[in-house]
Amino acid sequence: MPTAPIVTARFADYVQRDGLSHGIHLRWTFPPYPVGFVSRETLQGYIKGKDPISDAPLMEEIFLALTQPLTDAEKHPKAVQRPTWPRLLPADTEDNLHRLFLESGWTDGLPIVLPTEERVAEMLTGTDHKPDEYVGMMSVTTHEERLQYTVEKVATIAVMAGARPEHLPVILALGASGRPSMPSSTTSFASMMVVNGPIRDEIGMNYGLGALSPVNYANSVIGRAWTLMTINCGDVRPGATFTASTGTTINYNNMCFAENEANSPWEPFHVRKGYKASESTVSLFRGWNVLTMGLGPARRMLEVMKSIGGPFGGAFTFICDPLAAKGLKSEGWDDPNKLSEWLVNELNPRFKRPEMINFLVAGGEMNPMWVTTDFSHFQTVVIDPWIPKAGVKKDAKPLRMPESVACKDGSCGIVA
Repeated sequence: MPTAPIVTARFADYVQRDGLSHGIHLRWTFPPYPVGFVSRETLQGYIKGKDPISDAPLMEEIFLALTQPLTDAEKHPKAVQRPTWPRLLPADTEDNLHRLFLESGWTDGLPIVLPTEERVAEMLTGTDHKPDEYVGMMSVTTHEERLQYTVEKVATIAVMAGARPEHLPVILALGASGRPSMPSSTTSFASMMVVNGPIRDEIGMNYGLGALSPVNYANSVIGRAWTLMTINCGDVRPGATFTASTGTTINYNNMCFAENEANSPWEPFHVRKGYKASESTVSLFRGWNVLTMGLGPARRMLEVMKSIGGPFGGAFTFICDPLAAKGLKSEGWDDPNKLSEWLVNELNPRFKRPEMINFLVAGGEMNPMWVTTDFSHFQTVVIDPWIPKAGVKKDAKPLRMPESVACKDGSCGIVA
C-alpha cells in the first residue's frame, strides 16, 4: 500500500536510523519543527513551504512519495546492525578507566564503582539466574533498535551504581520491565519507582522519615541503577537518541522509595493493583514534576488539581504521609480507589479514568502532608522470580545508613 509517513524535521535522524536498523526504507516527509505551541498561520506556512531536510516542496514530496514506483533499494532494503561493545575492557589504571567511562557516556556524570570481573561475579550471587540469561530489551526512543541485555549486564550496572547483591533482584525486575527511566522526548520526562512487599524490609529500604531524601543506601543505589541501565542498555546519546529540552534532576534517582505499608490505613498499592500482599513488586510511574506539597482534606486535593489543570492527560499521584492518609480515611475514604473516582467526577466528569489518579503512602508521621505529582502509573513488575531460592543474598553485616529514630518514642501524631 502506498505510504507517505510524516514526522517533524527534529526527528529525521531518528526515523532514518530506525529504517536502517529494521531494514525498512520508507519515504519520509519532514515538516519544520516545532509543531506544538505555534500559531495556525505558522503551521499553514509549513504545509505551503519546503521540507527543511530535502529542500523540496512539502506537498509535492508527499504526492511523489505516494505515486512514484519503488526503487530497487526500497524493494530490497538491508538491515544495518550497530556494532556491539566488547564484554571486557583492556586493563588500565583506575583513574584512566574512570575517565573512559565518563568520556564514553556510560555514567550519569557521577563517580561509579568500576565493574571488575570479581565485583560482577560477587553481584551475580544475588540471583540464581545464569549470567547469560536474557532479561529484556530497552530503547529510550521508539524509533531505535531495542537493545537486548543479560543478567550479567544488569549485574554490571548494579555494581556501577554502588549496589550490593541484596539489591540485584529489584534491579533485575527493573530490567525485565523493558522501560527506560528517561524516555526520549523534546519534553523532559521524569520517573518514579515504588517498591512494595516483604523485600522492602529485607534490604532496608526507606519508607518512613525522609523517604524521598538521600538518606538511605538501598533507595539511592536502586534508583540510580535504573538510570545507568537506561544510559547503557537504552543507549542514551544526547541529541541523537535523547532530546529532553531541559531534563530533570529527578532522573538521578527516579524518586525511588518503598511504601509505608505498616502505617498506612489502606491496602498496599500493589494489592490495589491486583497483586498479593506477600509478593514483592516494583511499580513504575512517569510524568514530569513534583507539583506542590499540601495539607488538608480531599476537597483541598481537588482544589489543587483544578488549579494545576490536569497535566499529562489528567494524571496525578499523591504521595501521602501516613498522617495525611489516616486523615483522608477519617473523612470516610476507606478505599483510595473510591477517592480517585470522586476526584475524577468532580474534576472532569467526561474523563472516566480514575486509574490515572493514584495514592501512595510514605513518610515519618511528622506532618499530615501530601505531595502532588503529575505522575501516571504505567507498570508493576514482580521481583520474586529474581530472588534466590535460599532468600535474598545479604552480606554477613549488611550495609545500612543510619536508621531514622523519629516516632519510636510513641509521640507520632500527637497534637498539642
